[in-house]
Amino acid sequence: MKTMMKSAMLAAVSSLSLAAPSFAEDVNVAFFLQWPTPNLVAKTSGAYSDSMGVDVKWTDFTTGTAMTEAMLAGDIDISYSQGLAPFVTAIQQGAPLKMVGIAVVYEANDCFVRNNLGIDGSNASELEGKTVAVPLNTMADYAFRKYMAHYNVDISTMTIVDQAPPDGAKSLADGAVDMACVFGGVDTKSAGEVGTAIMTSEQKREANIGSFDVITVTEKFATENPELVQAFMDATAEANQAWTGSDEQIQIVADASGMSFEDTKTTLEGFVIPTVEDQKNNFFNENGDAASAAASLGLVFSDATTDVAKTIDGSFLQ
Repeated sequence: MKTMMKSAMLAAVSSLSLAAPSFAEDVNVAFFLQWPTPNLVAKTSGAYSDSMGVDVKWTDFTTGTAMTEAMLAGDIDISYSQGLAPFVTAIQQGAPLKMVGIAVVYEANDCFVRNNLGIDGSNASELEGKTVAVPLNTMADYAFRKYMAHYNVDISTMTIVDQAPPDGAKSLADGAVDMACVFGGVDTKSAGEVGTAIMTSEQKREANIGSFDVITVTEKFATENPELVQAFMDATAEANQAWTGSDEQIQIVADASGMSFEDTKTTLEGFVIPTVEDQKNNFFNENGDAASAAASLGLVFSDATTDVAKTIDGSFLQ
């Protein structure tokens, strides 16, 4: 399956490289449902279209890998809050993408063990031989591998089923899998109703396991339309600065995310939205978190020596 995916990606890379230059009359942006970031207020109000001077079309996805495939197919120009893991995986497979910003910093995604198994961190080795649902090459996959490494669980003994969070949560509830690794407010809540997270928030902090999502663009779009990328980043910064967390704003973001007000409020409590200055000083600076985290992910997902740092571009942070 990985060979087929890699071949498809390389074919898409070739077609992107050979395509004749064309200047955008509209911009296609990928985003996640169940991921209530403050910029969705600007999406809802039309502020992005106003700022960029073109029609901005938003399409929701269930995984960052699906975002990558859509970008390579030419259907998506910008992915908002793509997981760092699917971005790194795509780069390792030769995808012509760039990271241009940090969307959100958050606690590592949870892996829930079915309650009737009686397995937690103290006896995590009993997960060996069990079945786990994981959306492969996502930040949930990254968290899963880090958890298992922390507990010295041999994942080669496990049956790993590639499932998007909604399917993984359902499989856990149905008893089809023993553990499910998920993200998104609704699916995390559903999995938590039948399972228990293998690590608590405090344990994640102690183990230094965390996550952040990025803003990515295709190289072709960035090269041909740098002013549109800049306008998108500016509109995002303005939306983040205008965020106060009022009930009105939370309700707008909840509606845009397909979530309830209360679930949205709970999810937002775990989000940190970095300012432009924070991104420049801590993520995109020399030896910053963007490059170091990407390199770490590269070691987790592949032995490839691709220099991911070359695909990190902080020039649009003004």
